[in-house]
Amino acid sequence: MGTVVTAGRGEGVAIATGSRTAFGAIAAGLGDRHPPTAFQQGLAGFSRLLVAVAGVLCGTIFLLNVAIGRPFLDALLFSLAVAIGITPQLLPAVVTVSLSTGARRLTERRVVVKRLVVIEDLGNVQVLFTDKTGTLTQGRITFDQAIAPDGSASDDVLELGLACTEGVRSASGLVGANALDAALWEAPGAAAKVAAWSDPVAVLPFDHDRRLVSVIVDAPDGKRLQITKGAPEIVLARCRATAAGAALVTLLQRGFRVVAVATRAAPNAVKLTVESEHDLDLVGFLAFVDRPKADAADALNRLRGLDVAVKVLTGDHPTVAEGVCRQLGLRVTGVLTGADIDTLDDDALVGAVTNSTVFSRVSPAQKARVIRAERGRGTDVAFLGDGVNDAIALHAADVGISVDTASDVAKDAADVVLVDKSLAVIADAVVEGRRIFANTIKYVLMATSSNVVNMVSAGVASVVLDFLPMLPGQILLNNLLYDTSQLTIPTDNVDEEMLRRPAQWDLGLIRRFMMLFGPLSSIFDALTFVILLEVLHAGPPEFRSGWFMESLATQTLVIFVIRTRRVPWWRSRPSLPLAVTTVACASVAVVLPYSPLAEPRGFVALPLSFLATVVVLVGVYLALAEVAKGRFFAPTAPAQPVAATVSVRHRRAHRRAARFSIR
Repeated sequence: MGTVVTAGRGEGVAIATGSRTAFGAIAAGLGDRHPPTAFQQGLAGFSRLLVAVAGVLCGTIFLLNVAIGRPFLDALLFSLAVAIGITPQLLPAVVTVSLSTGARRLTERRVVVKRLVVIEDLGNVQVLFTDKTGTLTQGRITFDQAIAPDGSASDDVLELGLACTEGVRSASGLVGANALDAALWEAPGAAAKVAAWSDPVAVLPFDHDRRLVSVIVDAPDGKRLQITKGAPEIVLARCRATAAGAALVTLLQRGFRVVAVATRAAPNAVKLTVESEHDLDLVGFLAFVDRPKADAADALNRLRGLDVAVKVLTGDHPTVAEGVCRQLGLRVTGVLTGADIDTLDDDALVGAVTNSTVFSRVSPAQKARVIRAERGRGTDVAFLGDGVNDAIALHAADVGISVDTASDVAKDAADVVLVDKSLAVIADAVVEGRRIFANTIKYVLMATSSNVVNMVSAGVASVVLDFLPMLPGQILLNNLLYDTSQLTIPTDNVDEEMLRRPAQWDLGLIRRFMMLFGPLSSIFDALTFVILLEVLHAGPPEFRSGWFMESLATQTLVIFVIRTRRVPWWRSRPSLPLAVTTVACASVAVVLPYSPLAEPRGFVALPLSFLATVVVLVGVYLALAEVAKGRFFAPTAPAQPVAATVSVRHRRAHRRAARFSIR
């Protein structure tokens, strides 16, 4: 499987089957179930927090109401209503709508998302591993020159390079050739130069371990010759004598992709082995060029501005990779080769990966090791790859990214498929992921600052008062209207500074936020209770109507404070759908007691003095909430506003729960 026969005949021996084959091992590796993403784990942690709060609060309220003599059924229904009020029922809907909206927006940017949940992980990406060819460069390899070991031009080197190929010569060109050989055959007069050479008598194909290809051919003079070409450092190591260091270094520093060509006499030889690729004579170098993309430098700068580090995984020579990085302005802090990686154990590799930007001459297995090592540092990692051999590395990354022109196996293994192979498109996807996370966190903070606290107030009031502060049906109606106002959060605008850095879940911060806004909301609820009872002398129906207005207005309108760290409306405006639904739901709370629906719901029309008092209380609450928000974020806020930053913490093999923290 995976082999294409283009011509000729042969015999094969199966030495492995099933998952023991190279192709089967890739398939087996892709069968592992994806571990929960950081986003999923963060949501699960938040849900567990609310379950614990709801369990303790509702159980306590139920027991206290029974203890003070309330009917068992009334106490039970009220406690269940409180539990429903605490639960953020629309969280799954908000998340799904956010992710779906993000997927649609990414499709407009020519990005196809296969797993919705990874959109948020795209926003969390801290390190992007990418190949060089086709991403940083144009992906169009062209032959530039052939030189002898002394640096002079040499047609002999080109002729030998043309004779050493795995492809099959035909009238239309070279069939089944790799990219380098195909580029070599586009050289002027290529077919004429090699016409007098025989087809290969034997071929030892290229592989990623040897990084060589060898053939046995009959030269025009009738002599049988072995030609070997491949990675220059490998070929030079197998030559008997070399004096080509300066010529090779010059080519590499100029950014050329270099193939070394060497020969040895092979009279009467009809078979090639790995042992044959020794005691060679160097004849020269073939230089190819793959020019940097015009937009690659700008895309790298944009990713750098988004605090995403870009690292390069390539099969090229390290000097070539460094040269391309320099041309594009990508700072190289260190280089690791495949040979270096093989000498390091997993723990040592984690440290080495930290200080390296370029990973050259790496095999597919080494790519996966590097990605796992980076994740082992607690980093959120994305990998862009398009070959069959990239499949395991794509699966190992937090976010696997492939392209529409990639192999089917790579596209199957990827989470995201790009229609255009461009780092600029990935930058768009990162921004979209951060926008989605920011809006999801708005809902989470709303739930902790509004739902929980209002239900705490209801529970306390149910014990202190000689009547229920709200009927169970009124609590459920309050919750329904509140949730309706939150449905448009996914459409909200996100401040620019919130998109500059990644973000992470931090349940500790959420708890602290709850502890700050909780007492503030409770104080205003208590103040409302005192005014309604002692100043306005409200009876149970008036009390429930007044508190329904106040609680729903504060619950919904506080989104305008929480949604931004800037001054609301003046420096940061909400989206039109969010503004409309929020104001509409708050208005319903005011209008409902005066409508024909009031009596069936247990509400009564309030005097104008009640209504004016509620409006003042809501205004003061929102003003103090803005002050409290500023103080909450001030201790860790830098001089220039920045966004929530992402640093997803992982276990060695699986991620542990990510945390959201605002710096």
